[in-house]
Amino acid sequence: MKPEHRRPAAEAAARLHRSLLTGVGNSWLLRRWGPRLLPRLDLLAYRLTKNRWMPSRMLSPIAVLRTARRDGTPHLTPLIADQDASGSFLVMATNFGRRQHPAWSCHLLRNPQAVIDWRGTSIPVHAHLLTPRQQDEARDRILKVMPVFDDYVRHSGRHVRVFTLTPDPDSGHQ
Repeated sequence: MKPEHRRPAAEAAARLHRSLLTGVGNSWLLRRWGPRLLPRLDLLAYRLTKNRWMPSRMLSPIAVLRTARRDGTPHLTPLIADQDASGSFLVMATNFGRRQHPAWSCHLLRNPQAVIDWRGTSIPVHAHLLTPRQQDEARDRILKVMPVFDDYVRHSGRHVRVFTLTPDPDSGHQ
């Protein structure tokens, strides 16, 4: 089959996936129960499968972010993430469209050093909060990864934090 014949099928599949994510992401059920159930279910499956699988990965690229709480105890959070060609990650603190910022984003503001578990590899990273202008520049990428981003922003009534997580050059991951 010629490559030009495969392109429309791939584009149709991407549109279908985006439509599915939008429908699921904007559902009452997900907004109500997602914050309570999905992270727990993902982390349980993640531990039981020795860090190989989470249910949410069936719909989106999911990473586990390891930050530290104020008291120094570890905090693990499954997040929708996107890795670019340079190895940096983009993560959005939508919190399912809830009014408060998620705890992990507060942890990163206090201490930008974290670790992201991505496709079986633990990568030490440094977090950078994007400015509104940088968010505008990354808009296409944000919407590609999270088509419901604008809906969550509207529903939350707050400025949603977006971070770039850059691999720590001293860690050997780039």
